[in-house]
Amino acid sequence: MDYLLLFVSLGIILAAAEIFTNGIEWLGLRLRLADGAIGSILAAVGTALPESLIPLIAFVLGRGVSQQQVGIGAIIGAPFMLSTLAFFISGLVVVLDARKRSDFPRLDINPVVIQRDLLFFFGGYSLGVCALVAPAQYQHAFVLLLLGSYVLYVFLTLKRTSGHGQTADLRPLFFSAKRSRPRLTMILLQIVFAVGLLVGGAELFIHQVTEISQTLGIPAFFLSLIVAPIATELPEKFNSIIWLKRRKDTLAIGNITGAMVFQSAVLPSIGILTGNWHYMQGSLPPMLLTYASAGLVFLSMKFSKKLNAYVLLMGGLFYLIFLWTTLY
Repeated sequence: MDYLLLFVSLGIILAAAEIFTNGIEWLGLRLRLADGAIGSILAAVGTALPESLIPLIAFVLGRGVSQQQVGIGAIIGAPFMLSTLAFFISGLVVVLDARKRSDFPRLDINPVVIQRDLLFFFGGYSLGVCALVAPAQYQHAFVLLLLGSYVLYVFLTLKRTSGHGQTADLRPLFFSAKRSRPRLTMILLQIVFAVGLLVGGAELFIHQVTEISQTLGIPAFFLSLIVAPIATELPEKFNSIIWLKRRKDTLAIGNITGAMVFQSAVLPSIGILTGNWHYMQGSLPPMLLTYASAGLVFLSMKFSKKLNAYVLLMGGLFYLIFLWTTLY
């Protein structure tokens, strides 16, 4: 029964994320934001919401060591999964679509946008790692730095990508499917409904992960490090696949890198503010592999000014290394 409810909770989270993303894209259109801002900020934040709510609920509503482990595992696992599996899947989509791409294996991206995302990610992620080992009395200073860096990132992204909103093949608003231009009230109502559904799904997920980990005798940290991010990162992967198939490469990769920036700044801040951000055994391998995978993509673009699909495929190798070091 625990396993069934675990899958039910994941289904609720993913359905709610889909509803939320649909609403947030329409909100971006109504605010007349350009595709770059919608992909790197609104869509990225929207699809990052499930993995953000899991640690928040685990820390605020959870009790005991297991719930704390679920939260820390979700925070460390989120950017790791995006920088490895999400990059790998993106590269695989491009390779499988090679015959339709005249510039294969290169992606048609704006390197300035993606490199800026990765630079802010490295900065935020490094601050979060430092906060893990910093004395408790200094940790709150890191919150100011983390959230301040994200505010700066949002400002720069909006400033450099402002313009008329234009989303390719945007589906009708779920709450107003018959209207070609839904009212702002319905858009906001759908977003609020999705947030409520996400909270319920995340709370059920945390409870089931705790129960299963106790039954199997596996630390909840490792279970949440693997299971939670894979499931909650599905929205980013799904959106990016769609955009890559439509040759919207900057949107696709920006959706991933923008979510990484959000996760590196906001998620550790949640842990610090709730007093639950500290180093746990087993944290080092995924953190080092995150640096390696994201760093490879950044250096590839810095020197070639392009992003190669085969470089993205290397994310799969880094994930296999993680599995090998974890299981053996």
